[in-house]
Amino acid sequence: MNRRFFNTAGPCKSDIHYMVPPLSRLPDLHRLIEQQGYFVIHAPRQTGKTTAMQALAHDLTASGRYVAVLVSMEVGAAFNDNPGAAELAILDDWRDAIDVFLPPQLHPPSWPSAQPGQRISTALKAWSEAAAQPLVMFLDEIDALQGQTLISILRQLRAGYPRRPQSFPWSLALIGLRDVRDYKVASGGSNRLHTASPFNIKIESLTLNNFTREDVAALYQQHTVSTGQPFTPEAAQLAFDLTQGQPWLVNALAYIATQDLLPDSAEPITPDHISQAKEIMIQRQDTHLDSLAEKLQELRVRRIIEPMLAGGTIEAVPFDDRQYVLDLGLVRRDSRGGMVIANPIYREIIPRVLAGGPQDSLPLIAPHWLNSDGRLNAAKLLEAFLAFWRQHGQPLLSSAPYHEIAPHLVLMAFLHRVVNGGGTLEREYAIGSRRMDICLRYGPDTLALELKVWRDGEKDPLAEGLAQLDDYLSGLGLETGWLVIFDRRRGRPSISERTTAEHATTPSGRDVIVIRG
Repeated sequence: MNRRFFNTAGPCKSDIHYMVPPLSRLPDLHRLIEQQGYFVIHAPRQTGKTTAMQALAHDLTASGRYVAVLVSMEVGAAFNDNPGAAELAILDDWRDAIDVFLPPQLHPPSWPSAQPGQRISTALKAWSEAAAQPLVMFLDEIDALQGQTLISILRQLRAGYPRRPQSFPWSLALIGLRDVRDYKVASGGSNRLHTASPFNIKIESLTLNNFTREDVAALYQQHTVSTGQPFTPEAAQLAFDLTQGQPWLVNALAYIATQDLLPDSAEPITPDHISQAKEIMIQRQDTHLDSLAEKLQELRVRRIIEPMLAGGTIEAVPFDDRQYVLDLGLVRRDSRGGMVIANPIYREIIPRVLAGGPQDSLPLIAPHWLNSDGRLNAAKLLEAFLAFWRQHGQPLLSSAPYHEIAPHLVLMAFLHRVVNGGGTLEREYAIGSRRMDICLRYGPDTLALELKVWRDGEKDPLAEGLAQLDDYLSGLGLETGWLVIFDRRRGRPSISERTTAEHATTPSGRDVIVIRG
């Protein structure tokens, strides 16, 4: 038997990859296909859409009841302003895919000649009429298309829909990152489509759920059966907790643990290995995480993420924009209400990515905050931060991409220098909390920070901040920490002049440091 691995790139292949059964997360598809349904499947990148639809197409064809194939629309994205050229590229790519995935007797006839703007519908009509069994088409990467090309393709599919199944596919699915409502944005708005929905023939929109705890445990057990190397139950649980079942993250943690940390070993994978794998993955900024970072620069995403990081509220953000960020998998709706970052790894990645500009702009800082034995010295760290903030805080604020949380990002850039190679930062933030909590761990030492912002028209957040820091310290089992208050009111002296630090007492009597800057 071929050795198998955890997959972190592209669709899964059952002969070389460990896999959760691909169709178990989309149980209703056979029902929709039997109903001659046209439908939408949307989910974030690398969650298993292509793997699942390839498996379904194979099963449908193998049943002898249908001719089914998964094809891609992605090559048309190079011609978003030239629908005719996009159609030719798409049909050439379809032919290549069909050659690979279907036996010769099920191949379509030569694509008929047609005018630009009609080539896709004409090809689907010809194949549907020639096919020995009803034709089922899965169109992957549909939302790679934009502008005139997307409008043209959607119109052709709508126009052909009434002619199914004799002269158009029996069933058809659009597959992409986003639900169909968001195609209106990609095509320039609903007024250009002259309809409230760009695909108003769909009977349902489906999404792939993340892996469950049981899925993660079963996936990891496949590796144990194959190699003899176990994942402890605690390791599998931590992997789920860190990823909330996001498939790429689940696989990436396991891949690093089994291939980088303990390759060709029977030693059990423990929670410590999963934690190490998380740090390695974050530092590598693999393709999946790079694409996530790119999305953070979009205005639609920023409107959601910026107030979340600041602990504020999402105000006057259109439903479609909120749904877009949900569809991207960046956030999720918590069972207790409200939006939260989708999982702890994204919660770690997002501020780290946003702090990248300030971090790259930091001056050289000698690590004066360490004792001779390598332990963290909180008093020296405070001294170093105050000197850094007074000298460099003002100019560095302009290097932060999110203006409302620029001070937070500059502080985190500084703290990343502190923990570089010797510690970790943990962050907590949520809509409506008006706060960000940071836990700096360096060896056996822990420092907790509560971040607050004082804006125009608001009262001094000192009392609220001390109470919140008190709760945070209580949860961590600590007796001291920092409350950092960023004063963003207009007309204030410069950062170099207004930055101060003084002792204060929390409501429960803890002695803490209050930094104002």
